[in-house]
Amino acid sequence: MIRLYRAAWSTNVERVTLALGHKGLEAESIWIDYGDRRPVEQVSGQPLVPVVDLDGEIVFDSPQIIVRLDELHPDPPLLPADRARRAELDVFVEWFEHVWKRPPNEIERILGLPETDPHQIHELSQLMNEWLDFFESMLNGRGYLFGDEFSAADCIAYPFLKYAAGRDPADGELFHRILDEHQSVDGRPQLAAWIGRIRERPQP
Repeated sequence: MIRLYRAAWSTNVERVTLALGHKGLEAESIWIDYGDRRPVEQVSGQPLVPVVDLDGEIVFDSPQIIVRLDELHPDPPLLPADRARRAELDVFVEWFEHVWKRPPNEIERILGLPETDPHQIHELSQLMNEWLDFFESMLNGRGYLFGDEFSAADCIAYPFLKYAAGRDPADGELFHRILDEHQSVDGRPQLAAWIGRIRERPQP
């Protein structure tokens, strides 16, 4: 039995639901409210979602959950068997987590200050938009970020990049509004098509 602790609109949770859907795995969803994180803290010792309970094994942090799911349920794979390709994917995940996420997180921080710096926000916004060209190039001639098969790279990036194609009006999260307002698929047909393909993938 897989139990997934999740919250509405969570990008990191969607990474895990994409992985579960790819592997055809069901999960019992335990929904939490951001105002009361006690259920997550009690089970994992930390306050962030997603958390999974894999028959008593507690795993948190979405990239680590994806790795563990692939270890326990290797077919169909999300991680390359080839060592060189696996290293490339690991580098991509590190870049996405520690470099790509910095501009939108910094914009969110600035917007929370008593006075904002429009010039700084503009520079960060430009960086976010320019980086979309990397993804457009990665998708040239192939269906997914790391080739013709869906992989962990797509799980990691899609929940954030999908906002380049718009946002559900019911999604009022500030961070998601930033992702929507400072990214665009305009002039990036490969990215737009990739977002459309992944949007149709099953998720529990």
